[in-house]
Amino acid sequence: MKEVNPKETTRAYAFEIWMDAPCPWSRSSRHSMSPGSPGGRLCLCDWVEERRRDIIDRRLRRILRADYVEGDSEVIREASRQLDEYFAGRRRKFDVPLLFSGTDFQKKVWHGLMEIPYGSTVSYRDFAKSLGCPASVRAVANANGANAISIIVSCHRVVGSDGSLTGYAGGLDAKKALLDLERKSLCSMNENG
Repeated sequence: MKEVNPKETTRAYAFEIWMDAPCPWSRSSRHSMSPGSPGGRLCLCDWVEERRRDIIDRRLRRILRADYVEGDSEVIREASRQLDEYFAGRRRKFDVPLLFSGTDFQKKVWHGLMEIPYGSTVSYRDFAKSLGCPASVRAVANANGANAISIIVSCHRVVGSDGSLTGYAGGLDAKKALLDLERKSLCSMNENG
């Protein structure tokens, strides 16, 4: 467990969790996640082995004026519970309070990601258009990649213009597994009424 120890009044926590998902990648340490919560809001739920991990950590430390230390919080326990429900196919939307730490443009993109319906995908181009930024596909893609709250803020639902899986912090195998999990869950829900 890690806690973000603020230099001012902000507090955040993070710990490594193992996802209980029916996916072959869920038991590897590469696919463990690290959540963090300052002041009762989740600011981090990201892949431990993510290649941009240090960039995201530096950004959070700078904006929140905080450092990581061990700890726990109610919002982390709630996020973990909701992630367990998601992986069990019983949750489509998350309602954990969030704290986005980034530029106004990044926050706009992250809010937009939360509007992409469960079990569906959208291309970067179409997503940029939906945000009113049709000429900013690359900037939207970069903001998507800077998302520090994976799965809960559904950056895995954005794909290439041809439908191909493109970059994902947890790796393309994790992105495919998440999309497959959502599609399978939707099929099961439709079959069961």
